[in-house]
Amino acid sequence: MNIWQIFTNYYDYFLRGTRTTILISLITVFFGFLLGCLIALLRLSKNRLLSGFAGLYITVLRGTPLLVQLYIVYYQLDFIPFPKMTVLDVALDRALPCAIALSMNSAAYIAEVIRAGIQAVDIGQTEAARSLGMTGSQTMLRIIMPQAIKNILPAIGNEFVTMIKETSIIQYLGVSDLMYNNGIAASATYNPLPCYYISAIIYLILNLVAGKGVSIFERRLKRSDR
Repeated sequence: MNIWQIFTNYYDYFLRGTRTTILISLITVFFGFLLGCLIALLRLSKNRLLSGFAGLYITVLRGTPLLVQLYIVYYQLDFIPFPKMTVLDVALDRALPCAIALSMNSAAYIAEVIRAGIQAVDIGQTEAARSLGMTGSQTMLRIIMPQAIKNILPAIGNEFVTMIKETSIIQYLGVSDLMYNNGIAASATYNPLPCYYISAIIYLILNLVAGKGVSIFERRLKRSDR
């Protein structure tokens, strides 16, 4: 069977896997961004204990393989009764530990990006806000963070693109993502190479669409500043 015949006969597997990959990627980036913001703020804290914890978190998560983290989280959280149900054909009891592990890993990288973005904002912005009577938290949320987000948006977009590809490792825990369903098609056809070509094209399309979306959002933010 050639690549077109395989896609025609097994397109539903590839589409189902693509849907799962997109869903896990969106969940991971959303919660990874929230956790990354928290870790970045802790890293910038004047409290040495909090700053040290954030630094240790970043070092450990960036210094160990994502696959190892995935297995550790999956087996460490086996005491949690995750719901044995499916959402969009995704088994939550397997998908949620994967999403947690991916979010924790993504947060370590996003935290450093956000920290750099915050530190890049002119210190005069903070001084001006404090002179107007704003508290430290108000200054961070209303003045510093909005400017930092605009500066780091391309890096956040790159993290989203990277995470779309990184989700491929969840196949090892039986989550029916694109690569898991790619394996089903490859086993059924005894012709794996065309299946990998199809998956590679789908990943490329997803990343092109994600990159284009980030570029459009970035241009709109720049226009809003004028």
